Amino acid sequence: MELKEIANRLRFHVIEMTSEAGSGHPGGSLSSADLMAVLYFRVMNHRPSDPSWDGRDRFILSKGHVAPILYASLAESGYFPVEELITLRKMNSRLQGHPVRGKLPGVEMSTGSLGQGLSMACGFAMAAKMDGKKHRVYCLVGDGELQSGMNWEAAMFASQYKLSNLVLFVDRNRLQISGCTEDVMGLEPLQRKWEAFGWRAITVDGHNIAKLIEACTWAKRARTRPTVIIMNTVKGKGVSFMENNVGFHGKSCNADEKVCAENELEEAMRFCR
Repeated sequence: MELKEIANRLRFHVIEMTSEAGSGHPGGSLSSADLMAVLYFRVMNHRPSDPSWDGRDRFILSKGHVAPILYASLAESGYFPVEELITLRKMNSRLQGHPVRGKLPGVEMSTGSLGQGLSMACGFAMAAKMDGKKHRVYCLVGDGELQSGMNWEAAMFASQYKLSNLVLFVDRNRLQISGCTEDVMGLEPLQRKWEAFGWRAITVDGHNIAKLIEACTWAKRARTRPTVIIMNTVKGKGVSFMENNVGFHGKSCNADEKVCAENELEEAMRFCR
């Protein structure tokens, strides 16, 4: 199956899960889908049959509110049955509204308090360096959460201790719950800021599979510095009426919208075949 088809399949799961739950965060989940397909089905070393394998690459979803895209990626990878996705946010479900370590195989850290994920990733990467381990640590943050100062303390730490095994992805969809990021608290010039903090930085089209793979390959060549890949994305990507619509940051589709969204994604998957 092509990675683009996998990405749209993940999007389909997100719509189905959040609509069934009647809540959740579909917008940022959809904008992250292409990256998640690339990571879980091409780039990362991991073993769904052995989630605790010591040699696995670690992935931390800092923007934990987009848990649906992580759950979809884990299920499609084989960590747990795809049929369980429909239990999102229901009583006694393992699929909580935010990822919880120990609830599901493949979830490395409990996240959702925005701004903390990069610090966690730095700890993972530092521990790997100290132990002489070869695995990499990948972390995904939302652009809105970069307004939290804790991220920049972590950025200094990663540069100071030469965490070349750390790769950060920024989902730069330019929308957060309060509106446009540049109206709430401007982030630009974002790449130059990361470079000023001592990071290797690159900006790519976050929906171009080939460019994402190239960027991940470039990140693996790091020797003395951490890497950040800023992904220009579209919130709600893949569903026409959800794209660039901040209203779907934390709102699920109603019944009619669900049908329209799933029809669009099914057509997109057929086009990939």
